[in-house]
Amino acid sequence: MKLRHAALLALLGITFSTAVGLAADNQLTDQEKKDGWILLFNGKDYTGWQCSNGKEVASEVVDGAMQPYKSGGYLVVYKEQFGDFILKCDVKMPNPCNSGLFFRVEDLGNPVHTGFEIQVATGEGTTCHDFGAIYDIVPLKKNATKGPDVWNNIELKCQGPNVSVKLNGELVCEMDADEFDQPGERAVPGDHKYKDKKTRSKRAIKDFARKGYLGFQDHGHPVWFKNVKLLPLK
Repeated sequence: MKLRHAALLALLGITFSTAVGLAADNQLTDQEKKDGWILLFNGKDYTGWQCSNGKEVASEVVDGAMQPYKSGGYLVVYKEQFGDFILKCDVKMPNPCNSGLFFRVEDLGNPVHTGFEIQVATGEGTTCHDFGAIYDIVPLKKNATKGPDVWNNIELKCQGPNVSVKLNGELVCEMDADEFDQPGERAVPGDHKYKDKKTRSKRAIKDFARKGYLGFQDHGHPVWFKNVKLLPLK
């Protein structure tokens, strides 16, 4: 009876997944295909991706997930640029962890100061340096991480000057780039990487590119990303 019960539950699980249109890892659902979503990572290799220094990605795909760690470059970036879009991906991190999701990077030779970053890191804070924050610009509304060693879901939306971040389905960070119209200006006081110094950007956040590269950071920790999907917005 126990075997029959287990088999029935498994069958019901398959039926439910089919009914609600769930997709396996690194695949699009039928509805996502109809809506125009693009699968950026195939779960097998780095087709469409490269290091930010132009080199091929040296790190391996592990269990259907990419890992920027020891990739051979500072970022693993998608070769095509995007402007307005919704990006979804799942990320799993070790403890401790410091990595990031970069987007709208204008110059791959200087991604730190010509693009934006969604912080990927362990911790329970709500600063500009915690998981889901727009790094060094806007802090978190709340910390919604599930923690290390499990999969967390990121949803990033960029539309004109407006950027929003959801972590595990909860809105955790928002930015209107037009609000920061002076060099060095951000949501909270203090020193940061965009301040007007010789080695840093002298532009206001408002004047940053609204289209650019997106990618994942190698910051010395083995982080894993999968189910990388993008919906272009008109």
